[in-house]
Amino acid sequence: MGDLYNTIVIGAGQAGLAIGYYLKQKSLSFLIIDSNSRVGDSWRHRYDSLTLFTPRSHSALPGMNVEGSPHGYPNKDEIADYLENYSHHYNLPVQLNTAVTNLFKENEQFHLVTNKGNYVAKNIVVATGPFQKPFVPDIEKDVSKDIFQIHAAHYRNSSQLKEGTTLIVGAGNSGVQIATELAESREVYLSVGKRMKFLPYTLLNRSIFWWFQVLGVSKATIHSKLGQFMKKHDPIIGKELKPLLSRGAVKKVSKVSKADGESIIFQNGEKVQPENIIWATGYHNDYEWIEVPNIIDKNNNVIHDRGITKEKGLYFLGLSWQYRRGSALLLGVGEDAKFLANHIT
Repeated sequence: MGDLYNTIVIGAGQAGLAIGYYLKQKSLSFLIIDSNSRVGDSWRHRYDSLTLFTPRSHSALPGMNVEGSPHGYPNKDEIADYLENYSHHYNLPVQLNTAVTNLFKENEQFHLVTNKGNYVAKNIVVATGPFQKPFVPDIEKDVSKDIFQIHAAHYRNSSQLKEGTTLIVGAGNSGVQIATELAESREVYLSVGKRMKFLPYTLLNRSIFWWFQVLGVSKATIHSKLGQFMKKHDPIIGKELKPLLSRGAVKKVSKVSKADGESIIFQNGEKVQPENIIWATGYHNDYEWIEVPNIIDKNNNVIHDRGITKEKGLYFLGLSWQYRRGSALLLGVGEDAKFLANHIT
């Protein structure tokens, strides 16, 4: 038997802090635990040039604005410090350096096994976020050992790379930002799996996210026709890459097909011999530590309805498209947090 709480929140990122804000208002006994040594480290440890595509006015958690011009775009260190300050400002009960190894339910209570001991709670909120286990395609095993490979999760800046041509695989917002950064100093190829759609940061001097709100796009739920369309056609925010593509500073290539020695071969038959490969190929969920049945499906996705699972007292927060497009983003996680907090007793 360990320490007993009404609610334990696993993860002290934006999702965990957001629900902590609402749990504190309910005067429930709760604890937020995180494996990192500082609040905000999940942001600090990302690539140096990372800048959010949401302005400060759309990058805040409930109750506290991000310092600086509301129209400017914060970098990752600003957000890391903002989250740390947020936890201090609201005096949230955060326990750091605490890694969970096992979660199970027994006698109507949840038991957490961690490196800091065991804990017991009536409710659990899993707020570990969408960036858990970096995913790299199996093809990386066939790549020549002479080619330096790194996942975007571990990339910080160009000093980690060898001199010469760099291939970036994956054209989401991270892959595009890294390609834009590296194009200043080296030959860059960007492997694109599907057609890229770009949206500007601003339209008629208003943030594109302001327009999303006005036009109801931000309110589209995952089950709506608009939500389903948006999920399949997620755009790149910002157009810095477009002129680089036009003048060949970044060369767009098709999806990677296979590796043959020092050559990477694409689906259209093109070949590139890079010195470096950056895998901007996203993340997989990591729920192996959860030993509660009928919660995770065969594809390792959470079975839930707006974060509420079939197991009484077990909730998830901060999932990609948990309810709306913004569910995993700073601008949207607060609404989901409030919804879940209202269900916790």
